[in-house]
Amino acid sequence: MPKAKGKNRRQKYSYNLNRKRLYRSARRRAAPRIACSHIRHAWDPTKSVAQNLAEMGLAEDPNKAVPIPKKKLLGMEVESNGRQQGRKIVQKPYVVNEMEYEASLPEKKSNTLSRDLIDYVRYMIQNHGENYKEMARDEKNYYQDTPKQIKRKINVYKNFYPEEYKDFVASLKQEKMDVQ
Repeated sequence: MPKAKGKNRRQKYSYNLNRKRLYRSARRRAAPRIACSHIRHAWDPTKSVAQNLAEMGLAEDPNKAVPIPKKKLLGMEVESNGRQQGRKIVQKPYVVNEMEYEASLPEKKSNTLSRDLIDYVRYMIQNHGENYKEMARDEKNYYQDTPKQIKRKINVYKNFYPEEYKDFVASLKQEKMDVQ
């Protein structure tokens, strides 16, 4: 098979490329992306990680930030150094304040059941009540769930939507009363 034309020629040095800029941009792209937006915006790329975190009032090493106290050895006291570590001045306290505020916000409930599962459970309860063996033999049991699997799905529905489940069962009882 023939080679593509021009592939066997040696590479020529390109004089009009700024190698310093290329190297810097490649390093910047290779640097990891900081997930926390507050830290990312306050980050100074000219400083080290330890310097950046110290300016924000964050700990670089949690073992140094919260030291483990040494235990007394059988009546003997462990000598401690008389000097205390100097407190570093926090130059960017707003970063910690924003992170604390964000952490204090209530977490919204993101886990819900699928609409298909809700419809499936409601159909089974409506037609079969608490008879799980009958539910397993139902034609709408497409995934051929066993009675225990169906019971587990119904219990999950009960845990996710307790008020809705109570209202649904109450409406079923009301329908049965009206029929009789």
